[in-house]
Amino acid sequence: MTPTKVIAIANQKGGVGKTTTAANLGAGLTNLGRGVLLVDADPQASLTVSLGVSRPDDLPVTMDNVIQAIMENKPFDPREGIIHHEEGFDFMPSNILLSGTETRMVNAMSREKLLSHYLDTVRQDYDYVLIDCMPSLGQLTINALAAADSVIIPTQQHYLSAKGLEQLLNTVIGREIDEVVKGTYSPRIKVFDAKIPLSVRAVEATAEGSSVVTYSKGSKVAQAYARFEKEVDDIGKRQREKNRTDRLR
Repeated sequence: MTPTKVIAIANQKGGVGKTTTAANLGAGLTNLGRGVLLVDADPQASLTVSLGVSRPDDLPVTMDNVIQAIMENKPFDPREGIIHHEEGFDFMPSNILLSGTETRMVNAMSREKLLSHYLDTVRQDYDYVLIDCMPSLGQLTINALAAADSVIIPTQQHYLSAKGLEQLLNTVIGREIDEVVKGTYSPRIKVFDAKIPLSVRAVEATAEGSSVVTYSKGSKVAQAYARFEKEVDDIGKRQREKNRTDRLR
């Protein structure tokens, strides 16, 4: 069995597209024929809501119940609570109760491995597990980073959108920031070539509980996500091939 690739999608800054990235990357990898589980590790439950669950606080089982069971060493059904999305991937939802549980995690044994313990019970069913992290370096994010073998850090090209200069600034400043990011970090980490444009289509898709990949096929933002998904999956393929080679030695 090929090993599951676990990817945390994290950035301590909010509003940079973590949740949108998680949802659309999950949908895109599913379209490539991969088995995907999305994990909402944020008490704000933005991913859960964006996938069509309008009242996450009413769900009987969420990430909160799983983490509590592991902390209290109680048996649990690892499949309970997982929701199958109509686009073909699965997701483990979250809600506000996870916030209180995160506070209690500080005193738990092996507190940074609680999420890893859960993923060990379900990862055999998936090619990819994507963890949507909260915008802070709390216990939940630390757990996600400990469980992951890769981290995707979404970032944005910020610019002043003054009328009349908006297009120029978008082009010039965006390119400068892109060059700075690549020049500074690419020697040490992978900087993806795909750039996701700001798009109202992504907002509309979220309101429909869908990925933009399905909601607006053929749009510029959907095409950009398709390029990003292929980059991610190509890395996964190379790592799986390396693992197979290593086992044969």
